[in-house]
Amino acid sequence: MYIPSHYKNTDLGEVKEFLKQNSFGILVNQTEGRPWATHIPLELEIDVDGNDLLVGHISKANPQWKYFKGKEEVLAIFNGPHSYISSSWYKEEEVPTWNYIAVHVYGTIELIDEKAVLESLHKLVNKYEKVATNPVSLDNLSQETMSQISGIVGFKIRIKEIQAAYKLSQTRTEDHPQIIAELNKSKNCGSKEIANMIRSNKCPH
Repeated sequence: MYIPSHYKNTDLGEVKEFLKQNSFGILVNQTEGRPWATHIPLELEIDVDGNDLLVGHISKANPQWKYFKGKEEVLAIFNGPHSYISSSWYKEEEVPTWNYIAVHVYGTIELIDEKAVLESLHKLVNKYEKVATNPVSLDNLSQETMSQISGIVGFKIRIKEIQAAYKLSQTRTEDHPQIIAELNKSKNCGSKEIANMIRSNKCPH
């Protein structure tokens, strides 16, 4: 994606942590001769050789998986908080804009076997059930319920390139106090998150 230099985040450690915390992504490829996108969790993992991977699964009813052959290159898109930025918050006249976090991951995709799918599902469920009052474990589900796994297809994406845009008013540092104050007035959670990121200087310079 196009990223102006001011907004490019090259801190790979920070970006990987973002991917772990914002793992519900959009998987894009060419399917049946047109762009196709599926909204799914894509978990960042490391294989035995130390290579970064995204691991996920989709329904067998979704024709997208039939085009995961020959290690096709795909795109995974991850979005973070975003917010409208009014130029009325600036000291000098300027057009309004939008602040946001977005990460694009490119890699080659291949299908994984049933054992690997099951392992990935255990990791996925265990990760997100931690916050539940009565957490679910796949180990405790009936064979009938677990038979639903036959209706999904698992895959892994070997990451080739990560592009990260952190647009957080880096070019308007003199206006940060007012921007933060105005964003915090919003009832929108994304606006408050953007305000916190600007305040904590997590944006690259």
